[in-house]
Amino acid sequence: MNEEPVNREPVNTDPVNEVDWSKHETSGGGVRRPPHTHDGGPAREGEPAVADGMMPLWAVSLGWELRRGRQVILNGHIRDRWWFDDRPASFREVVAGLLTVRGADVVGWWDPVGGLGFPLPGHAERFDRLVAGLPADQEPGGTAGRPAQRADGGGPDARPWETGGGAGRPEQRPAADGSGAPPGGSDGTPADGAGARPGESGGAPGRRPDGEAPTDHDRRGQERQRSRERLFAARPPGRPRSFDDVVATVQRLVASPESTTAFVFEDVDHHLPPGQPEAHLGYLRLRAAMTGAVTPHSAEGPHPHARNAVLCAVGDVGRLPGWFHLEDPRIATLHIGPPDPSERRLWLTWLLQRFNGAPDASRADLEALVGATDGMAGWDIESLARTSWLRGAPVQKPDKLLELHRLNVSVDPWTQLDRDTIARAADLLGARVVGQSTAVNAVASALQSAFVGVDFGNSGTARPRGAFFFVGPTGVGKTELAKAVAEMMFGDQSAYARFDMSEYQQEHAAERLAGAPPGYIGYEQGGELTRRVQERPFSVLLFDEIEKAHPKVLDKFLQVLEDGRLTDGRGQTAYFSECLIIFTSNTGAEQLQTLLEKRDEELSYAELEAHFTRAVEDKFRQIGRPEIYGRLKPGVVVFDMLRREHIVRIADRLLGQLTESVRERHRVELVHDTATLHPWITEQMSDPEHQAYGGRQIRNELERVRAAVVGHLLAHRPAPGSRIRAAAGPDGEVRVTAEGSGWT
Repeated sequence: MNEEPVNREPVNTDPVNEVDWSKHETSGGGVRRPPHTHDGGPAREGEPAVADGMMPLWAVSLGWELRRGRQVILNGHIRDRWWFDDRPASFREVVAGLLTVRGADVVGWWDPVGGLGFPLPGHAERFDRLVAGLPADQEPGGTAGRPAQRADGGGPDARPWETGGGAGRPEQRPAADGSGAPPGGSDGTPADGAGARPGESGGAPGRRPDGEAPTDHDRRGQERQRSRERLFAARPPGRPRSFDDVVATVQRLVASPESTTAFVFEDVDHHLPPGQPEAHLGYLRLRAAMTGAVTPHSAEGPHPHARNAVLCAVGDVGRLPGWFHLEDPRIATLHIGPPDPSERRLWLTWLLQRFNGAPDASRADLEALVGATDGMAGWDIESLARTSWLRGAPVQKPDKLLELHRLNVSVDPWTQLDRDTIARAADLLGARVVGQSTAVNAVASALQSAFVGVDFGNSGTARPRGAFFFVGPTGVGKTELAKAVAEMMFGDQSAYARFDMSEYQQEHAAERLAGAPPGYIGYEQGGELTRRVQERPFSVLLFDEIEKAHPKVLDKFLQVLEDGRLTDGRGQTAYFSECLIIFTSNTGAEQLQTLLEKRDEELSYAELEAHFTRAVEDKFRQIGRPEIYGRLKPGVVVFDMLRREHIVRIADRLLGQLTESVRERHRVELVHDTATLHPWITEQMSDPEHQAYGGRQIRNELERVRAAVVGHLLAHRPAPGSRIRAAAGPDGEVRVTAEGSGWT
């Protein structure tokens, strides 16, 4: 059955065309925005409205808050693009357009870089007329188009943020006759010949008093005089430049009901960083301008209307002082989140032709892409279309397309591993981790599945490539196996990221993984875990001794294991789809010694597995997190205790490392008498208490061999190239002798 094709009727996307505001206006001063359902038809009664091409939902909420008489702090995705008037528009275009629809004669926009500007044509001239005391729609009068006298007494040369009679005007000196009139004629021009230089006064202009033509000296004098007059002449007032001057001007304009004005202050948190005295005063002045705004006369009527608007737009409201908006009910905050499904549907319908495979795309393909782009910004959706062509990913495979877009790598890194190495992963890892065939086989199988890339459809593409929960006695190779995996994949055993969960025992420590919330110290740095995955998405992550972490910390892993992503305090998302995650735990190991002491024969692996599996499940139920165990249960791997045949292999490896150290530092060959050392170490590890500590106890016992070697090197100073032998005596003492000699 053929899928229904997607309607690809083009929409107006030319940002140069002026928006037709008439189709937004209503008689009540609101915005005509017919509600629609998700399928584009008219909404039935009781259904919530969804985004359409006229205006995003947050803009509708902004209009409602303004009509309630509140000023608004917009925060969140203020750098994104949105659908407005059936075309993509910037945040500034949407807000300025909405304020104009609401009846604003002047919309001003301030930011720390550009200062005070006006995003719509004609609004700068209206602003100049308002600060001059004229109506916004009236041309200025006076001689030569000079502004008329202001009602507050400020002259035409007064700075617009100054009030009072004649503030900022040049002082006029009284005439010599005491009349108070300026010297010269009634129009203020110099009297005939008064104060004129020779050759400049009386008679025809440019002529000398005697009627002769002026000389070059006279013309230079006239030019100097005109230059002085221009230098000291009164200048027309300019627009306010500093932040304090802008706020003062805005405060005066929005407090007047004679005109409808709106001003937006963007990124004010960067200009006024909290904690500085001048910043505190700046926020107080800005709040006074916001709360002092009045409703203009033009908006009076039976319906509620907005006051003159003074808005703030910041990326994160947490960077503003809390008292700035929390202590005044006349100021509301409005968070702008990423596009919702209906808004993403608008974007993708408009951009669909730009995707690879668009001619064959069906409506089901479009809806699948709408769901896959959850949390993406408008700019991201547009760049996703570019990725589709650059990487050859068709729109019919949204999961693959999103993976390529987020990772920004040309090839799947797992496919770049050596095929033969992956095929022999069990043998390579088994040579490194002794006596743990079950755990080694489970990890090798996960690596091979990640390399081949075969799974049940696309259900697990966002989840980590593997998630394991290693549990068992202490010192049996859990951490060593993680190191071995990192070395096989990266060629370096230290290339894995290890998180010691004993450092996360406090509840607040959970913020270290995903970053501190806005307003707290360390917020800008992000989380330790999210930052690592964002920098290196192809990673092995080891969470050591997970049982020591606070339960709140464990909650962070729910989203990682289920959805394969985690968002930090800054709003940036880390994706774990290319990660191999390993948890280690010693839960149940404390009862192992008691279990061994009660039995004469050795515990079988089946009994050991049942003991630790039950202990882990009880632990998660005890802390009230059974859902975490449910997600980890398929990856629970129980490590075996060290058997007798494994003890000798581990001891030989450690003794070999000791031999290499002596050879490198002293150029002396250390030989181990395995005929005596093997029975000795096996006997030492037969104690149930020693068995409970695993490989660490073997190393502890071999410390006696190392101490004997150190004592011999200090006492006898063997010559380079000589041989020494380490052996265990009949009494259990470890001694070191020179090759060919008896006991020393």
